[in-house]
Amino acid sequence: MEIEKSDRLTALVALYDMQTTFFNNALEGISEIDSHKRLDTKANHVAWLTGSLVEQRFWLVRELGDTEQKQEADTLFRDNRGIQDEITYPSLEVFKKDWKAITPVLRDALAQVTDQQLENKIEMGPGQAFSLFDMITFLIYREANCIGQIALWRRLLGYPPMKYM
Repeated sequence: MEIEKSDRLTALVALYDMQTTFFNNALEGISEIDSHKRLDTKANHVAWLTGSLVEQRFWLVRELGDTEQKQEADTLFRDNRGIQDEITYPSLEVFKKDWKAITPVLRDALAQVTDQQLENKIEMGPGQAFSLFDMITFLIYREANCIGQIALWRRLLGYPPMKYM
């Protein structure tokens, strides 16, 4: 008996595809020095936001069964580790390379998910469990949010606006 893939992710995968492009557009031209600037705030800088986005895609691939996948900066982001002061994060080029590598792997994995899998619970801590569908939905939302933060940093750092095409 053939297991039927879910069509519940169709709209989310369309957003995933858009955000794949927006990620690169948001980072276009940002210097390595600027990627670590926080402008006298406690806000997450571009380098951390970028690595966090990359880790999120690697994490979801691992949740979908490919447990060997890791980004180059895995130890800096694993287990939802927040920004660390006094750390120089890898270059944006390293993150872009990992993004480019994991994106088709995750997209293929998402295309294979079944409705039954979407109901599986993911334990996120004591008393916190979310369905895979809810987690994917949240992660797609979070991607848009973080890309928007990078787009704002572009303007705060004096770069032209992010292009959407």
